[in-house]
Amino acid sequence: MPGGLGNLENRAMKPRDITANGDGVSRRKFLGTTLVGSAALLAGGLNSLVPRSLSAAAPSFIEATIPELQALMSSGALTSVQLTTRYLHRIARFNPLLHAVIETNPDALAIAATLDAERQSGQLRGPLHGIPILVKDNLATADKMQTTAGSLALVGSIVPSDSVVVNRLRAAGAVILGKANLSEWANFRGNAPFNGWSARGGFTRDPYLLSFDPCGSSSGSAVAAAANLCAATVGTETDGSVVCPSGNNLNVGLKPTVGLVSQDGIIPIAHSQDTAGPICRSVIDTAIMLNVMKSPFGDVATRSLPSDYTSFLHRGALKGARIGVDRRYFTAAFGGESDLVAVAKQGLEVMKSLGATLINTDTGDPSANNFKFYNDELTVLLFEFKVQIADYLSSLKNTSERTLTDLIAFNIEHCSTEMRYFGQEIFQMAEATSGNLRDPVYLAARAANLDFARNGINLALDRGDLDAIVAPTYSFASSPAAVAGFPDISIPIGLTPRGKPAGLWMYSGYLAEPKLLAFAFDIEQAIHPRTQPELLGTIPAEPPNAHLCDQPANAAALAPSASSTARPPYHLGTGKPLPQ
Repeated sequence: MPGGLGNLENRAMKPRDITANGDGVSRRKFLGTTLVGSAALLAGGLNSLVPRSLSAAAPSFIEATIPELQALMSSGALTSVQLTTRYLHRIARFNPLLHAVIETNPDALAIAATLDAERQSGQLRGPLHGIPILVKDNLATADKMQTTAGSLALVGSIVPSDSVVVNRLRAAGAVILGKANLSEWANFRGNAPFNGWSARGGFTRDPYLLSFDPCGSSSGSAVAAAANLCAATVGTETDGSVVCPSGNNLNVGLKPTVGLVSQDGIIPIAHSQDTAGPICRSVIDTAIMLNVMKSPFGDVATRSLPSDYTSFLHRGALKGARIGVDRRYFTAAFGGESDLVAVAKQGLEVMKSLGATLINTDTGDPSANNFKFYNDELTVLLFEFKVQIADYLSSLKNTSERTLTDLIAFNIEHCSTEMRYFGQEIFQMAEATSGNLRDPVYLAARAANLDFARNGINLALDRGDLDAIVAPTYSFASSPAAVAGFPDISIPIGLTPRGKPAGLWMYSGYLAEPKLLAFAFDIEQAIHPRTQPELLGTIPAEPPNAHLCDQPANAAALAPSASSTARPPYHLGTGKPLPQ
């Protein structure tokens, strides 16, 4: 289905024509007229990041950053109700094709009206006041929406409270607009040959090129941000699930240091690697979202943290920086794809032009010893998932699902809807573990994994006196930072000739978010990579039926193996096949 997001009737449109048909004036005109009275709201460094003139009449919300939207609402040119209504209209219009949103919040307009009334009375909660946000459907919301990780197994269950992240968003004035689709169970149920599908939400489609992998598991969050279905989104990552969909949808996506953002109320895979992270169209919005989402625990809670991540956003940040390039991930053997790599290399040239010195580096070979690094990572996640999903399920009401065994049984009972395309091999492998996080098998795998990932990154940084390390998007490079618990940011660079989004992943050491945001902002302001999607290409054919349901309902739990030590056939970060 070719054509732009401003028109679904097969009429090709230029990227910047997307504001047509009732969405308002063009962005150029929007940025060229007058602004009144945003200073009070945009204190703390944000004021300098808003253009001095914004529209006071018929403003377009398309492509506006959070500070720009706040300026419009502060001036009286836009209300939260109007903004929320416009996003709901876009969801109704485009979601039947993109499947980025599982459900919208029936109370969104009422919440927006309340926030408008607060604004009128002078009560402003902060930079997210009245801003509509979508959150991934594995973050608990204690409202009329479901929290299911895309699975039918949790439909109707009742969470005890908002997740900490959602609670902080609400307290900051955000309108929780709805739940974003995802790869079911955050891509940790079975060996799916694709990303972005859930039984509840269907197949998420990349709005730039409909046949391109939207990546997972935060596919819906990334697609929704890219397609302007909301102001910003929240995704989660265990390995690659923020940075990969961000990279494949031309978004800025930040996977924070594990411990910087609370895990409470998020359906888990493994607490040693899980974290929520913002997915946005711009670096400024990413920094604003991180300010609100920041909720440190563990060792991170003992550290001195920035009060405002937007204060690090300035031009010239890359001048004099030393950036490591791990060339391994630019090769096909480690997930590099030639067309995406070509765009990533353009990003390297941009960094050099901004004064950075590029130095080849090596963070370690994850293919050594028959890919032991990936094997160990899977072992760790399997052990933790069995324990931690049971802990999460125990907190729910109105459900009989209490253990991984229950979830496996549910999928068998509902095979035709849950396992039409793939099975639950990962669930089975997790079930086959001891469920004991003092098990020597688990402890050895975790120790080896941490040693490889943290030492690999830290030694590379020290050896080259590096500030950060870069690799191309949609490669296997998400894994070292994910296992280490270190921050990783997806930086858009541009589109391939076919229209695939591409860019760079940049990662560094513990709590290096300020540096990564600064570098990403410098690149963004130099090249302005953001372009609106045009729904190019065609929707792929439906995947073949896996015929798992043709067997008797109790046939070996519909999985080829219940071993807890099998090697992953797919890279956990991208879903692409690992070399055999």
